[in-house]
Amino acid sequence: RSRRAALSAPATVVELERSAAQRWAFLVPLCSGLALTAGILALARPLAGQDRYEGQSEGVDIALLIDRSSSMEEPTGDGKERRFDMAKRVVGEFAKRRMTDREGASDNVALFGFAFYTELLCPFTLDADAVQGVLKDLDVEYTRDLDGTGIGVALAKATEVLDNSEAASRIIVLLTDGRETVYSRSDTAMHPLEAAVIAQSKGVRVYTLYVGPKEFLRRDLFGAARVKADVGDLPQIAELTGGLFFHAEDEAQLEEAYRTIEDLERTPRTETHFAENYERYPGFVIVALVLAGFASFSRHTWARRLPC
Repeated sequence: RSRRAALSAPATVVELERSAAQRWAFLVPLCSGLALTAGILALARPLAGQDRYEGQSEGVDIALLIDRSSSMEEPTGDGKERRFDMAKRVVGEFAKRRMTDREGASDNVALFGFAFYTELLCPFTLDADAVQGVLKDLDVEYTRDLDGTGIGVALAKATEVLDNSEAASRIIVLLTDGRETVYSRSDTAMHPLEAAVIAQSKGVRVYTLYVGPKEFLRRDLFGAARVKADVGDLPQIAELTGGLFFHAEDEAQLEEAYRTIEDLERTPRTETHFAENYERYPGFVIVALVLAGFASFSRHTWARRLPC
């Protein structure tokens, strides 16, 4: 019987050398992963180039107080409009100039209306349009029980709001056409001079403006006589707090008074600004596209795997 020849195996197996394509094949999944990571970072829209700088601007915190009592319904000297309408216009123009018209202007302005009670109509803002909008819709107080001229409480409330301000200069500009009438009618009212003392202790200056004729004709049983306007405590309030008192008979004088205040009240304010220079996501998009393109190209060329 014939015997089969035995096949002998070599003592060692020769390891075949890896090709360049095999050695660098790991780059394909690596580039795919990096492309995905870059794409995710691009979607996050990273920012770079934030600048921080400080600048000097002229800034004052101003509380504007306007009388809403029924006496403001009286016509102006020329009889063309109400005192209240004239006052609203001049106050509105003053507020706009302080917030927008002056170069480097950065005044915070708040608006109060007062009759028997005082109301904060617009909190401190740099938005001139907000103040203008409130003034446009504002009118005198027609309800008898709510009518009056509560100067003391108005000053006290404005001072309270200003006390929370960190501005170097804080002022109140109060416009009225009469003297205090609420103090004698209410247990919760405050005398104007008492309120002025509080303002002075808080470092708040008060400018007072009386709008109306300097004298008027008063008739009684004994005839007619010219009487000087009763400006009440307005001059003392201004003097006590370091402000000024103005008496305006018409719009030109009222405008001049507000411009005088504007020239007097200019205080430097240091402000910190931040600015974003550019977004960095375009760079990540480019990296993602390049890496994804390289991976796709490689899979279809040198790194392609042939089916067995």
